[in-house]
Amino acid sequence: MAGAVSEELRICSDPGNLPFSNQQLQGFENKIADLIASEMGLRAAHYWWPAQRGLVRSFLNTGRCDVLIGVPTGYDRVTFTKPYYRTAYVIAYDKARDFSITSLDDDILKELKIGVHVNTPPHSALARRGIMGDQVKAYPLFFDSQYSAEDYPGRVVEDLLAKKIDVAIIWGPIAGYFVQKRAAPLAMIPLEGHDARIPFTFKISMGVRKRDNELKSKLEAALQQKQSEIQQVLEDYGVPLLPLN
Repeated sequence: MAGAVSEELRICSDPGNLPFSNQQLQGFENKIADLIASEMGLRAAHYWWPAQRGLVRSFLNTGRCDVLIGVPTGYDRVTFTKPYYRTAYVIAYDKARDFSITSLDDDILKELKIGVHVNTPPHSALARRGIMGDQVKAYPLFFDSQYSAEDYPGRVVEDLLAKKIDVAIIWGPIAGYFVQKRAAPLAMIPLEGHDARIPFTFKISMGVRKRDNELKSKLEAALQQKQSEIQQVLEDYGVPLLPLN
């Protein structure tokens, strides 16, 4: 939009959750927020709150911020925009080990130490296959960067690189960040489709307060205009992208 930047687009952001966001504005959601705000003739202003500690209830719904940059399409606690990218959980392992894993049904997984975030779709899918117990190292999915920074989601990838586990089955943007930004020598195999109604791929939207349809429409218009630039940001951060359809 033409005109000087004068007002804020108030973004609900986690202060320490790379590759998504942090207070140093190093995450890909920080970059996307800037693109969208600029298109709307606004300045992206980040209001900090740990994403996994009542973000919608205590922060968005109380009016302390207005936009969540990344929510699963269909997340019913917010009004969500049309999706602007689609990604997946991935199987990640050191390329040098050449496991040639292509799916969760590969027999080799029964012989390896696997890292996975607890209560995620891959965690449930492994349990359905009888892969559990000491063979699986379960990492906490929920963390608060103010009180348990050591439990941040990327820890599973750090353990993979340190050979504490053989394979990580994790959210694709987390693995992709290590590959792209930290030159981690990892193979990444997206888990497409679903498994017994357990989805492995998700479309991602922006979220606003319920019934804030005016802001939703403005965001959708900006997303359409900035689609190619947003795609480039996602690629720069190694996010494994799947067709939106």
